[in-house]
Amino acid sequence: MDFSSLTDALSSQNYAKIPDICETLMLQVAAQGIAFQDDWPYAIHLLGHIYVNDINSARFLWKTIPVAIKESRPEVAAAWKIGQNLWTRDYAGVHDAIHEFNWSPEAHCIVAAFSELYTKRMFDLLVSAYSTISIQDAALFLGMNEDDATNYGAFEMTSLIFMCQNDESLKYLVAWYRISTKKKKKSTFS
Repeated sequence: MDFSSLTDALSSQNYAKIPDICETLMLQVAAQGIAFQDDWPYAIHLLGHIYVNDINSARFLWKTIPVAIKESRPEVAAAWKIGQNLWTRDYAGVHDAIHEFNWSPEAHCIVAAFSELYTKRMFDLLVSAYSTISIQDAALFLGMNEDDATNYGAFEMTSLIFMCQNDESLKYLVAWYRISTKKKKKSTFS
């Protein structure tokens, strides 16, 4: 079986193409009547769907994976654990699933890229949903400790206001003003 296009996508860090490449390859080998299940890169295939936020396709793929492969390949089960947590919207569980497994070199790259992308998505969600949020809650959503969440927020330069609780009183750690990195739409009048 020729996985060169998949290898090329992984080496060029073009992870968004992985699901389409895997689906095309799977259709080709199935049409030729080749038994491919034992050699199929299920973990990478699942992670590709997860990377592009296509959890429905990841679920469908998981259901088609033979039980023997699910049980004999821990990385496949670990990839699906990320998918399960995404499906149930267990935001902290996603981060836990990412960090609690020792990924193979091939999978590690896509998992690291997904982790970064997912953290950014969660941060954008927090910014759009909250005007104030506790550092503890933000850290939970972002899969970080409180110091890292505070630094990440400062790095992103948002107007998100973190409230932190200490032994004496409730303090506001504020004054991050949004410096928009998005281009503002300019209207032109004719």
